[in-house]
Amino acid sequence: MRVAIAGAGAVGRSIATELLDNGHEVMLIERDLAEIEPESVERAEWVNADACELSSLEEAGLQSCDVVIAATGDDKVNLVVSLLAKMEFAVRRVVARVNDPRNEWLFDENWGVDVAVSTPRMLAAVVEEAVSVGDLVRLMTLRQGQANLVEVTLPETTPLAGRPVRELKLPVDAALVAVLRGGRVIVPQPDDSLEALDELLLVASAAVEEEIRAALLG
Repeated sequence: MRVAIAGAGAVGRSIATELLDNGHEVMLIERDLAEIEPESVERAEWVNADACELSSLEEAGLQSCDVVIAATGDDKVNLVVSLLAKMEFAVRRVVARVNDPRNEWLFDENWGVDVAVSTPRMLAAVVEEAVSVGDLVRLMTLRQGQANLVEVTLPETTPLAGRPVRELKLPVDAALVAVLRGGRVIVPQPDDSLEALDELLLVASAAVEEEIRAALLG
């Protein structure tokens, strides 16, 4: 894919490096000339421009990008970049960084955002996931809030131990996508057995999270 990243600070450069290592083309757009450091991510295309200006984005060729990531430290800038990318350039996938959790409600399809990534919320989720056995933890919001990635760690005394995946009575709007066990990532098959302390990753709508908790934890 060709990916444009607005904001070449530490976050933007880190994302660029990861994407380049995975074989993607990356363009870093940065307004502050002092932040233009091509030697820090040599394989990326660097553009000194204001990502909030339509003409600058046109000159940068944003219309040729498959994904735009608004990764600046300013939520207002990230919203404007997202809106322009989606509405003016019809970019297929727009990902936006949320710096202040109080602004999360703004980062939706009305502003052109497909996926909002809130660093404070993700850190909180990681902490909860690390200490929460026998509870449901929301890790990430997908599709403008239509679905969430959630994690449940089965307790040591789970009655599901030894039972096959096909016996799980999950609600309609929920899907088990992976089981993490002892450093392994298992794509669950119907006859695979569950074990105590398995970490189950599910994609589900928020409306059925309580049903998931009841089905897996009782």
